[in-house]
Amino acid sequence: MTGSTSAQSYCELFGLKEPPFRLTPDPQFLFASKQHARAKAYMESTIWLSDGFVVITGEIGSGKTTLIECFLDDLPEDVTLAVISQTQLSPVEFLQALLVEFGFEPFRMAKVELLAMLKDFLVEQYSQGKKVLLVVDEAQNLSKKVLEEIRLLSGIETKKEKVLRIILAGQPELSDTLDSPRLEQLSQRVRLRFHLERLSRNETHEYIEHRLRVAGSEDREIFKPDALRRVFLYTGGVPRLINILCDTALLCAFADELTVVDEAVLDTAIEELQWVNYSKRLDSHEGVPDSMGTRPRLHAPLSKLELYLGEELVKELELQPGRTVIGRTPDNDLQIRSKFVSRHHAQIVTDLQHSTIEDLNSTNGLYLKSNRVKRYQLSDGDTIQLGEHKLVYRNLRFDPRP
Repeated sequence: MTGSTSAQSYCELFGLKEPPFRLTPDPQFLFASKQHARAKAYMESTIWLSDGFVVITGEIGSGKTTLIECFLDDLPEDVTLAVISQTQLSPVEFLQALLVEFGFEPFRMAKVELLAMLKDFLVEQYSQGKKVLLVVDEAQNLSKKVLEEIRLLSGIETKKEKVLRIILAGQPELSDTLDSPRLEQLSQRVRLRFHLERLSRNETHEYIEHRLRVAGSEDREIFKPDALRRVFLYTGGVPRLINILCDTALLCAFADELTVVDEAVLDTAIEELQWVNYSKRLDSHEGVPDSMGTRPRLHAPLSKLELYLGEELVKELELQPGRTVIGRTPDNDLQIRSKFVSRHHAQIVTDLQHSTIEDLNSTNGLYLKSNRVKRYQLSDGDTIQLGEHKLVYRNLRFDPRP
């Protein structure tokens, strides 16, 4: 049974119109906690402040991308928008990507030509009464050279005011980077900063109930109070972890033909995911913040993926227990911008013993040694082909040397 078929079936069982805990960023599912509402207000301030420059940070899965999608849905018509989410770029590539967002084809041009074209465009938009907004998601991956280019762009102005508004969104490392002495001038340009914390216990309960209502529950009790309490204990209030656990719990209930999720069903889901209590994860030596204030990881990495385009290493991603979703759009854990990669192409489920890759009904599939695979338990060194890209799996659970 495929993942989409299972979701449709459990929606019928629970009387829902659609799956309530998908990982894709859908603005209608945005839960407006106090901190999310404040972060959205900060982003909105870039529209009515001529020197708007806002930085939003949050842990992986804290809801940044969904918040951005919701904000973009409400933009007024006089805003000219550029959104960049592929951030491992050189300064020239970044300028090219920005101009492409504005409708240009700025290839085979020198950097000075790119800057001149961009400045002329910004001034022209201003003269037409337009407000130009740049939104960069996954900004923690920007190099310091690219961040310096952003600082210079933020300084472009007419005689009256600046002509480019900027929102940078990323993981907590972005704040550490901006605070480095080399980027002091950029940091001074930032008007507002906000960090999205994890949800509280009450907010976690409200978040789950909100998503169920949006999906069509009509206030029917689907998660028992004891199950809701355990969701918080095992997710720590991280929205993406809440979605993973609740979706798995609904599938477990569906498998047993149960119409409610109680503590026993939730424990089955926790066992399937092989998660431990969230506080225990933070208490482990891997979870202690270091002297630089780096936020804790849930586990030491059990394995990692190496993403290649041809023979060039593009990115590495450490795998921890749970699901890692791979696809073309920025809401994925690993984004691969390629016409051969589906929006949500595949997922890797990692537990303490194994990592298993599964095709999510993609158009072009997954290939291992020229054979198309639907579901496959990975071994150290396995190479999975996705169109022009390939994933090399590295097992870190043991030292492979004799």
